[in-house]
Amino acid sequence: AKAYADAGIEVFAADIDERAMNAAMAEETVAGPLDEATIPTCELLILAVYPQAIIEWVRSHEQFISPSTLVIDCGSVKRSVCPVCFSIAERRGFTFIGGLPMAGLQYSGYRHARADLYAGQPMVLVPPEIYDPDIILWAEEALSPAAFGSFSITTAAKHDQIIAYTSQLAHVVSSAFIKSPTAQKHRGFSAGSYKDLTRVAELNADMWTELFMDNADYLGNELDWIIEELGKYRDALKAGDADTLKELLREGRERKEEIDTEWKR
Repeated sequence: AKAYADAGIEVFAADIDERAMNAAMAEETVAGPLDEATIPTCELLILAVYPQAIIEWVRSHEQFISPSTLVIDCGSVKRSVCPVCFSIAERRGFTFIGGLPMAGLQYSGYRHARADLYAGQPMVLVPPEIYDPDIILWAEEALSPAAFGSFSITTAAKHDQIIAYTSQLAHVVSSAFIKSPTAQKHRGFSAGSYKDLTRVAELNADMWTELFMDNADYLGNELDWIIEELGKYRDALKAGDADTLKELLREGRERKEEIDTEWKR
């Protein structure tokens, strides 16, 4: 909303937190409430709420959405959201695309919002199974005020599979890591590694529970994999097997270098 307002675009919004709305309107980020009167006037609707709330909002407001409107959701799972919303959009004549901006903060609320949060960052788009390529260009143009650095196009299933690894697994690991009794004694003994690994432990439990449950199969697979890998390190330490431990660490370093090299191409 801040990015669009800074670009001189009129923004309407809805938020369950009345204080957030009041602050956004006081700062002139938001021109007014997103409601039955303003929804039909919007060229773009961005739904940044929990997955089930996305579906409920589209269902309860579908009659007000103009056929010329592009609707993009920002939920972190797609298989539970996109099929339902694609069907509603097709029936009503508007366009729906799944989306996920690949950037964020561990904090929530309007007071932590930044107009440049997504500048230069990746954006993932999930179009319907059969779609006109022009809708991707439409989405990229509509999202231009946010200044994303790149766009990736994928399916709902592929999105959920990869997000289980790149985002959801990281949140589970961070949440588990901080529960060590040793965490209470870390003051004066921690630096960047500790901060990086624990940053996302400050999560919204309600939201992440819904996301994890909606993606339980893919996330479960990733957890099985990392538990197995961690077991190899533990077993090497218990056995006093320095050679195996060194090989495990070497494999991890080489894999990181390989992935980084691929991304730089």
